Amino acid sequence: MTDEELRDELLRRMEMDQAMRDPAKGIPGDRRLARLQRLDEGNTAWLYSVVVTRGWPLISQVGERAARAGWLLAQHATSSEVQRLFHKVMADAVESDEASPRDFAYLEDRVRVRSGRPQLYGTQWHDGGNGLEPMPIEEPDLIDERRRAVGLEPFADYEAFIKKSDGL
Repeated sequence: MTDEELRDELLRRMEMDQAMRDPAKGIPGDRRLARLQRLDEGNTAWLYSVVVTRGWPLISQVGERAARAGWLLAQHATSSEVQRLFHKVMADAVESDEASPRDFAYLEDRVRVRSGRPQLYGTQWHDGGNGLEPMPIEEPDLIDERRRAVGLEPFADYEAFIKKSDGL
């Protein structure tokens, strides 16, 4: 697979992922969830095959938008074991400026929450009974420092955005 073919396939899969997650598409809840599960399983298997054969899709190979698409597929991985592999190889790509630290922060939090650990950046939320609330955060007094280091907005701004989106 050439870099151009990989770029095109990453972008195609990202568009399908986002279209399926758009509640305005009108597919009823249970049917949409089943289709979304199948889509995520297929994307997880496909990205896994890419990563084991050629490594993480790097910015210099596929461009920023397609590299972000790779992150999005990793974020929605259905297997926590495979997601941890994606996390490891994306971490290496971030170290060499070949992946977005901002995107990686979301994957870091997702992997931590899935393994029962507190998140670092406050990107993972759940319904706390009175609306959305963040999953547990490690050393919450340092959250804005960590978020700033990876290019994320202050937590209070993100929280306001999440809570406003929850009310839509």
